[in-house]
Amino acid sequence: MAAEDELLTSPFRLCLNTSTVKGHGLSVAEEIDLAADVGYDGIEPWVRELDAHVAGGGCLEDLRRRAADRGLAVENLIGFFEWIVDDDARRAAALEEARRNMEMARSMGCCLLAAPPLGATDIEGLDLRRAADRYRELLEIGESCGVTPVLEFWGHSRTLGRLGEALLVAAEAGRRNACILGDIFHMHRGGSPFEGLRLTGPDTFGLFHVNDFPVEPSRDRITDADRVYPGDGVAPLAGILRDLAGAGFRGALSLELFNETYWQQDARVVAATGLHKMRQAVREALGD
Repeated sequence: MAAEDELLTSPFRLCLNTSTVKGHGLSVAEEIDLAADVGYDGIEPWVRELDAHVAGGGCLEDLRRRAADRGLAVENLIGFFEWIVDDDARRAAALEEARRNMEMARSMGCCLLAAPPLGATDIEGLDLRRAADRYRELLEIGESCGVTPVLEFWGHSRTLGRLGEALLVAAEAGRRNACILGDIFHMHRGGSPFEGLRLTGPDTFGLFHVNDFPVEPSRDRITDADRVYPGDGVAPLAGILRDLAGAGFRGALSLELFNETYWQQDARVVAATGLHKMRQAVREALGD
């Protein structure tokens, strides 16, 4: 770790989303150790990894202790369930899966669970107020579990693909624990103006995914695999981070990449490079 990194005082916690090292074939226990060794404040694992850990005879409580012993917060879980769809049977099954994911989060000492628009990415014109009603139902389940579902927008989705749409759904849900999972890549992919971040407040975002994007491919052709380290692309990172800090956001910035060229490198190099570049971006945006 560079010496100057250790001097950084940041308003944000810095977290590793395990997708960043997905291609290295590590277990979730190994990912926890990697994040701690490199110097992250937290980790953001995927539910499928936790399922694999349990299927192999592991225990979620042991993972929780492992993270806590290494000084890591489990900031959020990435799960997939069709909470937003019109089909009643699919949505009922999705709410059961969401509840299962929330119980897993609680076992991990985690209070957030991602809630993306799975099942509605190819549906145009879905009533966002109806989506808000469904998000409210998800939030109510979360309240009973002590875990908050964080409304995630996906830039490629025809429903809930923009920050403004997520703000509407979260506001209309009518619950004080409603919040959004922001993502630099998805804002770019969906065409959300970054200036819109100035309209947010300290409780708008539960978590914010950090990454960058190149000039090419174009916005309509870019994919998750094209994400690059913060500062290696053309995203207006300094303005984004200043606006988040100015809005009062004090949560976790989580490095979420899916770049297969990074998976060809040593996992420790990838994790350390990502952390260094996040710290550098924060420093350049906010000063020492």
